[in-house]
Amino acid sequence: MFKVFVALAALVAVTAAVDDYYAYPSYKFEYGVKNPHTGDHKSQWEHRDGDVVKGAYTLHEADGTERVVEYSSDKHNGFQAHVKRVGQAHHPEVYGHQGGYGGSYDHGYGHSYSKLHKYN
Repeated sequence: MFKVFVALAALVAVTAAVDDYYAYPSYKFEYGVKNPHTGDHKSQWEHRDGDVVKGAYTLHEADGTERVVEYSSDKHNGFQAHVKRVGQAHHPEVYGHQGGYGGSYDHGYGHSYSKLHKYN
């Protein structure tokens, strides 16, 4: 009796999975992050209706510019992405470490993590 119940449960699970496989794909989502402490700024949205997908995302790059990517996909054109860079890049005057953990390190030299101070 238990074997029949397990077989029936497995058949129902497979049938449910097959029905889900053929469901019409349609969704919309969006999200955004603006963290002033870390400087993490990004957003994304996407819409899908059947085999047609459209969306875009933006993010702030480390050099101060903003990357904007707009994309679409369908069975006739495939995946198409258009990437734009907005703003002027700003780079620091001095490269390398200034101070840091355990003293001044010059750029390009490796140092052990054992010199880091431990905080509890």
